[in-house]
Amino acid sequence: MSKRRVVVTGLGAITPVGNDVATTWQNIVAGKSGIGRITRFDPTPFASQIAGEVKDFDVTQFIPAKDARRMDRFVHLGLAAGIEAFKDSGIEVNEQNADRIGVCISSGIGGLPMIEDTQNDYLASGPRKISPFFIAGTIINMISGNLSIIYGLRGPNFAVVSACTTGTHSIGEAMRMIQYGDADVMIAGGSESSVCPLAIGGFAASRALSTRNDDPATASRPWDKDRDGFVLGEGAGVLVLEEYEHAKARGAKIYAELAGYGASADAYHITAPNMDGPKRSMLNALRDAGLTPDQVQYVNAHGTSTPLGDKNESDAIKAAFGDSASKIVVNSTKSMTGHLLGGAGGIESLFCVLAIHNQISPPTINIFEQDSECDLDYCANTARSMKIDVAMNNNFGFGGTNGTLVFRKV
Repeated sequence: MSKRRVVVTGLGAITPVGNDVATTWQNIVAGKSGIGRITRFDPTPFASQIAGEVKDFDVTQFIPAKDARRMDRFVHLGLAAGIEAFKDSGIEVNEQNADRIGVCISSGIGGLPMIEDTQNDYLASGPRKISPFFIAGTIINMISGNLSIIYGLRGPNFAVVSACTTGTHSIGEAMRMIQYGDADVMIAGGSESSVCPLAIGGFAASRALSTRNDDPATASRPWDKDRDGFVLGEGAGVLVLEEYEHAKARGAKIYAELAGYGASADAYHITAPNMDGPKRSMLNALRDAGLTPDQVQYVNAHGTSTPLGDKNESDAIKAAFGDSASKIVVNSTKSMTGHLLGGAGGIESLFCVLAIHNQISPPTINIFEQDSECDLDYCANTARSMKIDVAMNNNFGFGGTNGTLVFRKV
């Protein structure tokens, strides 16, 4: 059977630079950093004391306070982005279409803050202090589950967990559900909220985090020669994916087409990157889209600001694109949001869609002196109006898992 076409008809975002899509995109294009000193707890004992926190977020604008108390924050953020995206799509659920609308909004880590707090309550006061909602409030598929309940969506409902590739794989697998007829609409993306002592401590112990605590706004600096690690971020990005003819029939606003999805494994090392895996992920996505490397104008890179990872991805792009690599604009919006872990693929795919929709590449901020070993065009420090017919999003995760999505103008 031939695969059905899939388009993007709704967008939702909660990020360190804005609590909706419009504000987030405005600040991303303006090159505004969302990184600051951690406020969620006292970070003084930690080597890294900075993060991209979501600010002034009121979950009760989206769900009742009673329900919110039973969920970890990653569920709050994912639901808020999912609700915004679904409203943006304009889809109305009824008895005829409810079975054909599904959800796949995932998280890489899930409810770590609630797990941490519950363990502290248990140690202080015993098992009676463990909430009956503890498990249901922390497990990763609960964004999808709760959103389906809010809207009565009875289609495929699941979550994909693959570390920092989670959001990308979730969107790709949701795309497949539509392509092969299991759904007509899927709400898909990623969410993460792990700005807590255990996560900061764990990543800092592995020397993955930036320790530029005295200047948080410039701490995330992909491809700069003085980059010293990533900055943890939180937030959510969600897309509404829809079968093309279904969207056309209801007169939907179409932002872009999701044309290709590629995945691969490094089969090399749990945390250290390998160039071959990302290269194959990108080529797999292009092959799935029926496109060639010279047709891509823009890549939203994984670009975490780690010394090893940034060079590895640049080398992988050059290996995948060959002579075309020097003509592509590559950027890392993590320079502004920090690294959203399992939420990264959701929000960075959304940025690809908006780059196509608005014909503009966001900047990579904080490139003060570009690393000579990273020699692509990283759209340094200033957004650029440009022709973007095809955009690619990359995300790579611990365990050597890679995911790539290809979007194109409709």
